Amino acid sequence: MATKGEPDRLRLDKWLWAARFFKTRQLANEAIVGGKVHLNGQRSKPGKEVRIGARLRIHKGSLEWDIEVTGLSKQRRPAKEAALLFRETEESLQKRRQAVEARRHERGLRRAGPRPSKRERRQIHRFVQKTGE
Repeated sequence: MATKGEPDRLRLDKWLWAARFFKTRQLANEAIVGGKVHLNGQRSKPGKEVRIGARLRIHKGSLEWDIEVTGLSKQRRPAKEAALLFRETEESLQKRRQAVEARRHERGLRRAGPRPSKRERRQIHRFVQKTGE
């Protein structure tokens, strides 16, 4: 049963917004309709009711969360309080960390070195102008 001021069920889009997975309810709506959010292993609609103990799989960009709902809140609260609304599986957490690390490594490979200084940038512009004429 829900405690005073806390509901026993909540719309899926509102819960995703309150748990800070999406910045707006509209973005949460679009993700649900687009099949990026699965409730208890099935695609769902934004108005589907979420209860404590429900399992959610959320895809957002290249990241994926596999979580269990541990709390409900009608209001969007600070991130520390929002983190108490769900519990992520250890396997999901490891996959997400690996994806973030791989993306950081890839980004580091693309950058060949430090950015050119102001003097080097001027030299590059002069060279490009000479070859382009």
